[in-house]
Amino acid sequence: MDTMTLWHLTGWEFAALAFAALLVGFSKTAVSGANTVSLAIFAAVLPARASTGILLPVLIAGDVLAVLTYRRHAHWPTLWRLFPAVGVGVAVGTLFLVWADDAIVRTSIGVILLLMAGVTVWRRRRADASDPAADDGTASRAGRVKARSYGVLGGFTTMVANAGGPVMSMYLLSAGFRKLGFLGTSAFFFLIVNVSKVPFSAGLGLIDGRSLLLDAALVVFVVPGAFLGKWAVTRINQRLFERLVIAATIVGGLQLLLA
Repeated sequence: MDTMTLWHLTGWEFAALAFAALLVGFSKTAVSGANTVSLAIFAAVLPARASTGILLPVLIAGDVLAVLTYRRHAHWPTLWRLFPAVGVGVAVGTLFLVWADDAIVRTSIGVILLLMAGVTVWRRRRADASDPAADDGTASRAGRVKARSYGVLGGFTTMVANAGGPVMSMYLLSAGFRKLGFLGTSAFFFLIVNVSKVPFSAGLGLIDGRSLLLDAALVVFVVPGAFLGKWAVTRINQRLFERLVIAATIVGGLQLLLA
C-alpha cells in the first residue's frame, strides 16, 4: 500500500492526524458530519486513497464510543429500512474505487454533500420538524423512495471517502429526528456499516499492518474527543444542533471540491 508509516510522519503531521482523530470522537457524540474536516486532514497528510483505509478504524473506534453513549436512543425501524440500500451503495462505491482517481472521488462526494445540504435546508423551510415516528415516511411511497435514495448515496459516499456521515445527517434531519434520537440512530448505523466495509477496504489494499500500527497510535485521541462531544451536546439546543450539522456538511463539501 502506498502510504506512510508511523515512523515516516513528522511531529506536525502526527499532531494534525491526532487532532483529526480527536475531532472524530467529538463528531460521533456531538455534531455528526464534522468529521469531514478529519477526512480532509487525513487526505492532506497521507496519500488520499490510502487515507480512507487508515481513517476507517479510527471512525470505528468513535462509533463504538457513540453506541455506548447513545444506545438507548436508536430508532431501529429507520435503520432496517436503510441497510439494503446502503449495501447497494457500498458495492457501487467499491467498483468506483477500482478505477476512480482521487480528484474524481473528491469532486463527486463534494457535489453530493452540497446538494444534500441544499435539499435539506429547502425542505426544512417548508415544514416544521416533527417526531420521527410520525414523519419518517414508513407508510408512504415517497418516504421509501427517499430512504432508498439516501441509503444508496450514504453507502456510496462512506465507501469511497468515509464521507457518509453528512448524507445520513441530512436524511435524519429531513425525517425530523431530535438530538438524541439522531445521535443514537446514526451511532448504530455507522458502527454496522463501517465494520462491514473493513473486508472491502482490506481487499483494495487500503488496510494493512502498517496502517493499523498508525491507527493504534491515533485511536487514543478519539476518547477525549468523544467525552468532549458528550459534554457539549447537552449544552446545544435543537435548533443550533441542526444548524451546526448542516454547516459542517457544507464545509465538508466545499473542502472536498476545493482541495
